[in-house]
Amino acid sequence: MNGLDWAVLIGYFGVMVAIGIWSHKRVDNVSDFFTAGGKMPWWLSGISHHMSGYSAVMFTGYAGIAYTYGVTSFITWSFPIALGIAIGSKLFAPRINRLRSRLHVASPLEYLKNRYNLSTQQALAWSGMLLKIVDVAAKWAAIATLLSVFTGVSLNQGILITGAITAVYCTIGGLWADALTELGQFIIQLLAGVSMFVAVVLKLNDKGIGFFDAFDQPALHGHGKPLVGPYGTVFLLAFLFIKLFEYNGGMLNQAQRYMATAGPKEAERSARLSAALWLIWPVVLFFPMWMSPLLVHAQKPDGSDSYGLMTEQLLPHGLLGLVVVGFFSHTMAMCSSDANAIAAVFTRDVAPVLSSRARSWSERSGLIAARVTTVVFLGLSMAVATQVNSPTFKDIITVVIKWVAGLMGPIAIPMMLGLLRPFRRSGPTAALTSWAAGLLAFWLVNYPINWNVDGGVPLQYQVSIPLAVSLVLYILIGYLKPEDTPERLAIIETVNTDDDSAAATAPVPAQAQAQAPAGGGEVLRD
Repeated sequence: MNGLDWAVLIGYFGVMVAIGIWSHKRVDNVSDFFTAGGKMPWWLSGISHHMSGYSAVMFTGYAGIAYTYGVTSFITWSFPIALGIAIGSKLFAPRINRLRSRLHVASPLEYLKNRYNLSTQQALAWSGMLLKIVDVAAKWAAIATLLSVFTGVSLNQGILITGAITAVYCTIGGLWADALTELGQFIIQLLAGVSMFVAVVLKLNDKGIGFFDAFDQPALHGHGKPLVGPYGTVFLLAFLFIKLFEYNGGMLNQAQRYMATAGPKEAERSARLSAALWLIWPVVLFFPMWMSPLLVHAQKPDGSDSYGLMTEQLLPHGLLGLVVVGFFSHTMAMCSSDANAIAAVFTRDVAPVLSSRARSWSERSGLIAARVTTVVFLGLSMAVATQVNSPTFKDIITVVIKWVAGLMGPIAIPMMLGLLRPFRRSGPTAALTSWAAGLLAFWLVNYPINWNVDGGVPLQYQVSIPLAVSLVLYILIGYLKPEDTPERLAIIETVNTDDDSAAATAPVPAQAQAQAPAGGGEVLRD
């Protein structure tokens, strides 16, 4: 990178901070900070939903998969995400929106206290927060890895730079800042992605390799196959189920995008837009990665540095800076949205249980707590990021695929399926048992069993078995020990219908009750 590239990068950071400062004017209370007050346009919510699912892991870990195996990187990653969101646009998006518009909650987990009980809510909240710290840590490590390729700064310095900038704008402006910066990041991504695509096509033409016959080259032998190596049919099906839950709210930040729209129909349109973007745009981003074995020789065994090396070789200064900004935009989009989601979970779900004072926070106190929690979460994830390449975590892609995909299912299943009528019989016993058994299955499959199996347990089973165990137990226990009380049924009916009479019978979450006017009027959306 030269001075022009650095100018582009610094200018980008400045714009992100400016957006955060501008968004600060739109944040008057906790509802504005966490769900944009339900005023976000569906198209902005859809773009934000799409962008909050990316990170620099795509340009490191998944670039390595593309370098090694080819198009399976798309077939087993972005395609199941697109399909999962498309299904969720009908199944989950409208119901999650009604959590805010009908139950007046600001956290996706806030309704669980009445849907199940306090113990279930706390179990899912604490495990979700801990998993998110590890997940975001992997994102910081990924962007720091790329930054080191281009600038030579150390891993820890890269983590500190990106984390500090992200903390400024997302803490000041809340979800509005996240969404607006993600819109800007999407535009940057569009320019950077097209630039890299064109540069690779031109370089292949210089080598006498046509666009349509590239996969016939010996270096790309087998790279056109959709399912290869550890990424087989079982992995694809498991990932589809995982992404159905994860990208429709199981990892919390995407649920906030659905909650932020004005109503259920807008949330559905938002999800459909995100699904379309996931189906089309990653092909443009992945094509240079698929071609990378023809253009560069990766220095790392997993090929995770291939995209960075290719970018340095092919792009002129200025455009190189733009692509580096694109790397940052992906990671900062996901990490800022995760920080906002976890701050919502802590301040709305955990803090009121830990402290009686938190149950009666004023709007100002609640907003201060939200911002402080956001900073603390980012700080913890940055600290963990320095250990991502340690023996405990192995490497970036291991953290993202194995830990996050494997552990997300047991956490998300009670939260997501609890919204649906067919699972109304499943109560706190089913939720807690499925959650605990899924976590235990993850540990058994990935450690004791993996250590005693020759060659280890295949990756597809490492990520699929915990989800399968949780899913089966959640459904089975619901039928064997039904706990569908009238209060729980009222919650389910509220999020499954637009009938106002159903909403009137649903219990209001305790945190919202604490903010109700003394005269018994309408609950304030704090």
